[in-house]
Amino acid sequence: MRTIIRHSSYLLLAIALSACVTQEQKESRKHTQKPTQTQQPLSAEQQKQLYNERQNRISRQKAQLQARKHLMTAEADSSQLAVFAAPQHITSGQLLYEPTLAGETYAELNQNSVKLVTENPVSTFSIDVDTGAYSNVRRILNQGLLPTKDAVRTEELLNYFDYGYAAPASQEVPFQVNYGMLQSPWNEHKHLLQIGIKAWEPKGDVQRADANLVFLIDVSGSMHSADKLPLLKKSLRMLSKQMTSRDKIAIVVYAGASGVVLEPTSASDLMAIERALEQLRAGGSTNGEAGIKLAYDMAHRGFIKEGINRIILATDGDFNVGIANTERLVELIERERENGVALSTLGFGTGNYNDHMMEQLANKGNGSYSYIDSLLEAKKVLVEELDSQLITVAKDVKIQVEFNPSRVSEYRLVGYENRTLAREDFNNDKVDAGEIGAGHTVTAIYEITLVESSDKSIDPLRYQKKAKATTNFSDEIGFVKLRYKQPKSSSSILVSEALTMDTLIKGEQATQDLKFAAAVIAFADKLHGSRYIKDFSYANIQTLVNNGKGADPHGLRAEFGQLVKLAEVLSES
Repeated sequence: MRTIIRHSSYLLLAIALSACVTQEQKESRKHTQKPTQTQQPLSAEQQKQLYNERQNRISRQKAQLQARKHLMTAEADSSQLAVFAAPQHITSGQLLYEPTLAGETYAELNQNSVKLVTENPVSTFSIDVDTGAYSNVRRILNQGLLPTKDAVRTEELLNYFDYGYAAPASQEVPFQVNYGMLQSPWNEHKHLLQIGIKAWEPKGDVQRADANLVFLIDVSGSMHSADKLPLLKKSLRMLSKQMTSRDKIAIVVYAGASGVVLEPTSASDLMAIERALEQLRAGGSTNGEAGIKLAYDMAHRGFIKEGINRIILATDGDFNVGIANTERLVELIERERENGVALSTLGFGTGNYNDHMMEQLANKGNGSYSYIDSLLEAKKVLVEELDSQLITVAKDVKIQVEFNPSRVSEYRLVGYENRTLAREDFNNDKVDAGEIGAGHTVTAIYEITLVESSDKSIDPLRYQKKAKATTNFSDEIGFVKLRYKQPKSSSSILVSEALTMDTLIKGEQATQDLKFAAAVIAFADKLHGSRYIKDFSYANIQTLVNNGKGADPHGLRAEFGQLVKLAEVLSES
């Protein structure tokens, strides 16, 4: 089967590329025909320009072919084959065309800068458990494109992977904090400081609370393609089969108008759920506001006290009518989360994808944002990580790190650009922050410069006093504080720990996991065109991946290595 898929993909690509070249040859002949009375011969400069344009088009097409061939012949497990087997930009009988991100929407992202500890010793941010940016970047690369830098949120690439963090033994303390440090692979004068959180997850006979889920499904005209509504329906079928007879499922759709396809129904009635999903068809414009209001009505109709009440919004994010701006929509979502109804988002599709909208709505709804680019990703998010999606173990989780100026000279928080908080927000329980679900992994990494380093990014100030080490804290690199609330509480709990060199000494496996995390950071920075990794190459990143791949039971790290190779090929075209 693998050979058939590979050969058929090559055949389609070869036919398409041949068609493109043939068409260009026709165009070229037009310019080389004998001039008529109204057609002037091309000048040497014009002929050169025409030739260069043609060669550039052919080079881009060959690069796409080479990238796809590289992936299809790579040593990959069955999961990788399923992700990479079908090039999304080939249509039988049509020319190979260049996909584009021109119609997609991303929030502007500017990387965090280096901070001088003597001037800014404290860093504060909200956690983020979203992973949508990783699978979206994977989709873009598989289309034969390099992603726009605004699509690459480093923390979401980091949090896609598991790093073997130790987990808490009970739910009384809902997460455990892990630490590690590694010399920076791209700058020997800096170190990577890792802060990793592993949330509690139910084991054995521990039963989760009953769930009341409302699937809010976009059936507008923009959802007709195979990677949108058809994939969405298959994904929700998978999710439905994981639920129990104690759970409820409702389905609301929206396009030019909205409607209820399935009233709150026992999740054990799979036939009713299947019939509701089967009748979904794409068509019309997108009135997202009306659909969300109706979904909240259904959520309250099926509301389970002391249970899980959540709307799962599945769309390409293209809200084009029915709301003047997002402020009213955000206010509605924030109000309803206080009433006990959360909102998570599942993104689908390409071309007009609104990543910014999907992430923003999930953040405001105390939910998570995932992007579904394949059935395998749907299985990962909606089956293997279902508890993480449904069970919130802590909310409004904030992290604050104070660096010791006698040990650390500079730091840079890698990622979390749209999650940074003011210092005073850490103690303010009115300030919203991120939620963490059962079994979730959260990773934050600082790139730090120790005081004894000979290569610092920022010169010291002339008139400022040099920090002196104190007897009590001389071995501490920094002090980490976390605040969180229990899911039903409005008051936060504070936990804190000093980071010493002894704390940061880890075993071989932990170092291997941190090397892989460093590879993910380097990859994100490379896609950003970041100045912070200097001339660190894709080959260097691949070496880090190989050194940190470890057991890799699900093949996710191996797949990441293939994406690094693909990005390298595309960057050279």
